[in-house]
Amino acid sequence: MIDNSQGTSVRNNRILDPERLKSRHLYHFCKRMMDLVLSACGLVALSPVLLIIAVAIKYGEKDGAIIYRQQRVGKDGKLFSIYKFRSMCMDADKKLGELQQLNEVEGAMFKLHDDPRVTKVGKMLRRTSLDELPQLYNVLRGDMSLVGPRPPLPNEVAQYSDYDKQRLLVTPGCTGLWQVSARNEVGFHEMVELDLQYIQRSGLMYDLAIILKTIKIMIVPNGAY
Repeated sequence: MIDNSQGTSVRNNRILDPERLKSRHLYHFCKRMMDLVLSACGLVALSPVLLIIAVAIKYGEKDGAIIYRQQRVGKDGKLFSIYKFRSMCMDADKKLGELQQLNEVEGAMFKLHDDPRVTKVGKMLRRTSLDELPQLYNVLRGDMSLVGPRPPLPNEVAQYSDYDKQRLLVTPGCTGLWQVSARNEVGFHEMVELDLQYIQRSGLMYDLAIILKTIKIMIVPNGAY
C-alpha cells in the first residue's frame, strides 16, 4: 500500500542515515536485477509503441530531433545524460530564462501548466508520461532505477539545502512516489518529503507497487503536464 500522507508543505525533519542505506546490499542487488529484467523486457515489448511515437514526433516537427538528451544529477551528485522523447521545441532550453518568472512551483523546480515550448505531440506524450520511455535505456546503463527520486537538473541542485540533498543518496528513478501521487499538485518541498519518505520505506514490494500504479497512471493520467 502506498501512503501519501506525508506529502505536506511542512518539513518533517527526515534525517537519513547514508551508512544504513549503503549497507542494504541484498536489496540493492535484487533491485538492480529487477531493473535490468523489467527495463529490457519493457524496451522489447514496447518497441512498436516507441516506433509510433518516433514517427509522430518526426512528422509533427520535421526539422527536430526525436530524442532529447539532457544533463541531470544522479546518485551522490554524479552527472549523467538522461534520454526522453522530445516534447518541446528545439530551442526550449534557451527560452527557459524568459519563462522563469511564470514558474508555478516554489523552490528548486520549474513547472508551467501551459508551457508554450511544448509541441502538440509533446502535450499528449507528457500527459501520459510516454515521453519518458527512453529512460528505460538509462536504467539498463545503471544511471537510473525504475523507481526512485526524480533526477534534478544541475541548476536545481545548486539551490538545494543540505536537507534537500538527501534526495541524492540513492539512484534516481523513472517513476517514484511523487509521480504516482500528488505530482504537479504540490510544490518542491512537498516533493522532497515524498522522496525522503520513499527512501526511508524503500523495498522491493514497495517498488513493485509504485511501478504498477505508474502503469495505471499512464492509462488514466493524473494531471501530468
